[in-house]
Amino acid sequence: MSLKNLPLTGIRIIAVEQYGAGPYGTQLLADLGAEVIKIENPGTGGDVSRFVSPHLIGDKDSQFFQTFNRNKKSLSLDLKSEEGRAAFEALVKTADAVSNNLRGDLPVKLKIDYPSLKAINPKIVCAHLSAYGRDNSRAAWPGYDYLMQAEAGFCSVTGEPDGPPVRFGLSMVDFMTGSMFATGLVSAVLGAQRTGEGCDVDVSLFDTALHQVSYPATWYLNSGDVVTRQPRGAHPAIVPSQLMEAGDGWIMFCCQTQKFWERVAERLGHPEWVSDPRFVKVEDRRENRALVQETMEAVLKTNTVVHWMEKFGGYVPAAPVYDIGQALENDYVHEVEMVYEDKHDGMPGKKIRLLSSPYRINGQRLKGGIAPELGAHTDELLT
Repeated sequence: MSLKNLPLTGIRIIAVEQYGAGPYGTQLLADLGAEVIKIENPGTGGDVSRFVSPHLIGDKDSQFFQTFNRNKKSLSLDLKSEEGRAAFEALVKTADAVSNNLRGDLPVKLKIDYPSLKAINPKIVCAHLSAYGRDNSRAAWPGYDYLMQAEAGFCSVTGEPDGPPVRFGLSMVDFMTGSMFATGLVSAVLGAQRTGEGCDVDVSLFDTALHQVSYPATWYLNSGDVVTRQPRGAHPAIVPSQLMEAGDGWIMFCCQTQKFWERVAERLGHPEWVSDPRFVKVEDRRENRALVQETMEAVLKTNTVVHWMEKFGGYVPAAPVYDIGQALENDYVHEVEMVYEDKHDGMPGKKIRLLSSPYRINGQRLKGGIAPELGAHTDELLT
């Protein structure tokens, strides 16, 4: 990354982390310039995600690991050994934050919470990402993204009404919790810089998942309204906001305002739909949801997805439904530089392709960097 003086330049974070949600959050911070020192236990081979198959890279790296750990430093350290603990505490004196994504009962046992570290560095922020939190009856429970999707209600509103509950195809609870984690950590560091006093800051997969239930939760809590699955992944209140079938594929529509419904009718060649009493207002369209779909698809099926997207693009909120390969080969992805290539000696051709950071600074995409080899920065950090 050629940009200098990134927003978090000068911030040092010691990360006791592995696998997905925690590393995702600290990678966002590394993208923005923070020095993220990843603690990896040499006795266990380091972060377990180094060994996640398929697509291993040698014996201590994987494409999965590369996804979550670019631009970090790797420090081989056993926190349970006397020597490792001494080295860790020496680093704490120089750090702004200690982050972890361990099971909720472990930070206290490993003495990486604020009460354990404040005597070493009163300004230290201890950021904790766990499955269920650290101070309740589930603190010692293991937990993962899919479990949160199930218990927080996500699966009940995903899929077709006559089918079984369905989880999201991606681990969005992990990614959202990692983002919350990064926000909480940076906010606490800002507070510590202002007051001279650090703190513990916690997020959990469960709390984040439940928080993301959002307005359906408000509808239930205040009106007893239980949102259920709608056909074609439809919005519970707005019509048409759902998948529609064209002649050779699928299109997702999000006509969230009246003007976009009017534009759909125009571009499909049926402006009379706007004044049809069955379709006039969103309430009418919601009442006649199946008829809206049937009426639109009768026209959409007469031509291809490409044809309709040429008509809708930039005028009607619509998108083609792609598989992962099509999504990544989309010309727009390359226009906005969301894929980059970097050197990696373990890959064929000694190059690896990865997704870029979602951030831009002064219009420039933050991209580049790979994850470190196990213990690559141990000597540098300990001397």
